[in-house]
Amino acid sequence: MTGIDPNELVRHELIGLHVKIIDSTDPSVIGMEGRVVDETRNTFIIEKEDGNTKTVVKENCVFSFEYETGKCVKVDGKILVARSEDRLKKKVKKW
Repeated sequence: MTGIDPNELVRHELIGLHVKIIDSTDPSVIGMEGRVVDETRNTFIIEKEDGNTKTVVKENCVFSFEYETGKCVKVDGKILVARSEDRLKKKVKKW
């Protein structure tokens, strides 16, 4: 993912990225981190370090995605609610 502007992250593929949930309406998922292994319109499936997977609702969370370079980008999950192929086409306001 090198060379991608952090403000454009939401328009790129997120599967395979390391993610941490930094805020959520569900307190049980705050602080959870792992790798995004799949996504639907409304959810991410995150594989935690212990190998277990957890499905989280995008709209309810604020995520921190980590680039391969180690740089982290904070994204409100409400911006990510869409199928990945539709999200890639969508214009997003900078935050």
